[in-house]
Amino acid sequence: MRMSEAVLSLGLRRLIRKGALTLRHVDGRVERYGEAHAPAVVVQFHDRRVPRALLLTPSIGLGEAYMDGRLSVEGDDLYGLLDVLLQNVADQPGTWPDPRFPWLRRLGRCVSQFNPEGRARRNVAHHYDLSDGLYERFLDAGRQYSCAYFKHPDDSLEEAQEAKQHHIATKLLLQPGQRVLDIGCGWGGLALHLARAHGVHVTGVTLSHEQHRFARARATASGLARRPAFLLTDYRQVGGTFDRIVSVGMFEHVGVPHYRAFFEKVRDGLTDDGVALIHTIGRANGPAPTDPWIAKYIFPGGAIPALSEIVPVIERTGLLLTDVEVWRLHYATTLRAWRARFEANRDRIRKIYDERFCRMWAFYLAVSELAFRHTGLVVFQLQLAKHQHAVPLTRDYLVPGELSTRPLVETA
Repeated sequence: MRMSEAVLSLGLRRLIRKGALTLRHVDGRVERYGEAHAPAVVVQFHDRRVPRALLLTPSIGLGEAYMDGRLSVEGDDLYGLLDVLLQNVADQPGTWPDPRFPWLRRLGRCVSQFNPEGRARRNVAHHYDLSDGLYERFLDAGRQYSCAYFKHPDDSLEEAQEAKQHHIATKLLLQPGQRVLDIGCGWGGLALHLARAHGVHVTGVTLSHEQHRFARARATASGLARRPAFLLTDYRQVGGTFDRIVSVGMFEHVGVPHYRAFFEKVRDGLTDDGVALIHTIGRANGPAPTDPWIAKYIFPGGAIPALSEIVPVIERTGLLLTDVEVWRLHYATTLRAWRARFEANRDRIRKIYDERFCRMWAFYLAVSELAFRHTGLVVFQLQLAKHQHAVPLTRDYLVPGELSTRPLVETA
């Protein structure tokens, strides 16, 4: 047995306490870890270098080995493998050795999340300028690429995305004719909803050429008298003031070094009685670095914030935090729906890209869902204003839209 294989085996014996994992090595050896009577997820190594890669950079090592076919899972149960691993990592933080020095991680985080405009454009293009044929095959018809709001456990993805838009609009306290800035407007779904349902003037900004093209085409086809205007520009370049500012699923791309500039832009862009709503993935258990595999292959430059990183910055800009809402398992449910649609269309997506790309996205969707289930990822909705009187004294204004809400009951 090689040294890397022995060290990996020792680490897995310490780590796997829930569920069970069976490893089949290249030389035919079989090892089992975890609960004696639990059904095991069976992993096959096809390359003797995989154990060393898993020890050096566990996330990248596992993701790349699966993408490249150097590691396979019996029954292609990738979800089962990641479920076992993430449950145990979440229950035993610090069990798995990390060879990087803490100061080096902090430095690397600052460097990787430094996102001036040119770099921000490249990072956005990496993920959002992919083929339309990919996104249309797993998103809802409105192309909402952010957490949906499941008011009922049997809601469809489309119903939950519609509920999300309604919930956000209610928090924005919209009045006809108001000017609204949508920072990171995606494919334009929210902007069109606000213009159609509330009669507001929306300006949406994105750095993605594909999103900009698609959103403008949708606006033209909408027939709305007050159709949204979509700009291909960085939010930092938008001038003027707005009655309302909304940003959904974009703050994760800002980067920690730019938080102050972001909230200063929100402050300066709001009218005196304006209201802003920031909807972002967040960490419920404190600051942490971006997963290395996600940063390398999916969202370069991205950062998922903790409230402890956001709130002090908001305070220093002079904005008031008028409401905070935490969505817990809604994104896990959203990702489950996306993953099911992706798998149902995998053959079509493979024709656009290739099998390695499909493996990469299957890994991304599965590990993301499980991160929301096991590792403290949530969604924050932050309502902001310049003055205390900009929003009602109580949250009763939300009640009419929420009277039919029943608890979301998670199912396997």
